[in-house]
Amino acid sequence: MDEGVDIEADLLVTLEEALHGAKKKVSFRREEGGKVETYEVGIPRGVRAGQKIRLAGQGSGPKGRAGDLYLRVKFAQHPDYRVEGGDLIHELEVPVAKAVLGGEFEVPTPDGIVRLKIPPGTQSGRKFRVKGRGLSTGTDTRGDYFVEVQIELPTTLTEEARDLWEKLARIS
Repeated sequence: MDEGVDIEADLLVTLEEALHGAKKKVSFRREEGGKVETYEVGIPRGVRAGQKIRLAGQGSGPKGRAGDLYLRVKFAQHPDYRVEGGDLIHELEVPVAKAVLGGEFEVPTPDGIVRLKIPPGTQSGRKFRVKGRGLSTGTDTRGDYFVEVQIELPTTLTEEARDLWEKLARIS
């Protein structure tokens, strides 16, 4: 008798679904016959990229002997941050004056807005850590959330602004 065959497919998961868990409808087209089947998949809280979610008996083969369907988790790109392991990185554009003088910014995290103080003299590329606001890294642990400063230079200058920049250049 024919034994079942396991099938693998990718499952696109948002970072919010990975952090909090979710139920998601997933449609899968079978190679044999081209039939489309839809499943409701439980995405466990703390799921990681590359992890597989098993749907027993939903692979290929005769009924009662079908293999399993494995859904390989891939994270959807997020508009506010990128993933590095269990950490989340947010690029914050800071106007040059605030980088020089310091300032306070509201920064979006998966758990809500955080107020972040940027000290005077902050350089482009500097990272600030918000502990424990990243992705799940274990049962009760989370990675960190980093804010990476990108200094925003003016692209156009008024005549007055140009005069001030030239004055700054002479006295620095």
